[in-house]
Amino acid sequence: MGPSSDGLRERWCAFILALQNDICAALENKDGKAVFTDEQWARTSPEGKQEGGGRTRIITNGHVFEKGGVNTSIVHGPVTEPMRQQLGMNGHQWFAAGISLVIHPINPFVPTTHANWRYFELYNEKQEVIRRWFGGGADLTPYYLFDEDARHFHGCFKTAMDPFGKTLYPAYKTWCDKYFNNSHRGFEMRGIGGVFYDHLIPEENGQQHPVIFSLEQAFAFQRAVGSQFIPAYLPIVEKRADTPYTDQNTYWQQIRRGRYVEFNLIHDRGTLFGLKTNGRTESILMSLPPQVRFDYNYQPLPGSPEAALLDACQHPKDWV
Repeated sequence: MGPSSDGLRERWCAFILALQNDICAALENKDGKAVFTDEQWARTSPEGKQEGGGRTRIITNGHVFEKGGVNTSIVHGPVTEPMRQQLGMNGHQWFAAGISLVIHPINPFVPTTHANWRYFELYNEKQEVIRRWFGGGADLTPYYLFDEDARHFHGCFKTAMDPFGKTLYPAYKTWCDKYFNNSHRGFEMRGIGGVFYDHLIPEENGQQHPVIFSLEQAFAFQRAVGSQFIPAYLPIVEKRADTPYTDQNTYWQQIRRGRYVEFNLIHDRGTLFGLKTNGRTESILMSLPPQVRFDYNYQPLPGSPEAALLDACQHPKDWV
């Protein structure tokens, strides 16, 4: 595809590639053993046309991290009839560029985390942009609840968002609580949330977007929030990675990882979009943890640390 008229698409792609390098370097440095593998891949249509590609970087079997991925993709293609019907995309061509990561540590006292930031364009038959938006967010999935860790993680993203409007963090925190929810279990979040927003369309407003951004302001907002990932997550890892743990702690970790799998395969729109747009399956499903349990009707003991974590997932808290 040709360059965008305002260069935003190219600037955004440069940002996510640099952020991918920074995050991988920080995680490798903390792990001290494992390094990320690096795979460049190309997207090809069923007719053999080149439609962009991506860079998948995977870390496994480290001192700290059991499995993780930090991926970037810059892809495009035609809007198909299933996309119109199932994803509500009304246009002729689309373009998407984003970074997506999931980190699964070994120690049950270190939380899993997920983040992604993306940019999307929709075109008419004349290749004119008719719609473009940003989306993204980050959330924390602990197996044992430490209030100070939750306050730190949420506080970092609130700090990034507040200069753009004090109403943004509470709105996007609530959106995250509602989105990362295994609704087939009533109301049970997969973790303790964070921030999430989608269809942040410059110079438009909706109920879930309390601030009207210009395009450049929206881009600056994305950069500010994405740049908070390392300071939000790494201090928690450093604090908890050497905590002694038992087989029972790992058992509970694997039970909760099962909830993670349920959300990603049943509800997550990014997973569904990737699979329905001829995405790269291995990169899409890298988010799944390596070891999980699906015990029938498993319930933690009342009053236990495990029960405290489950209660926080069922009853979202205002952490900051």
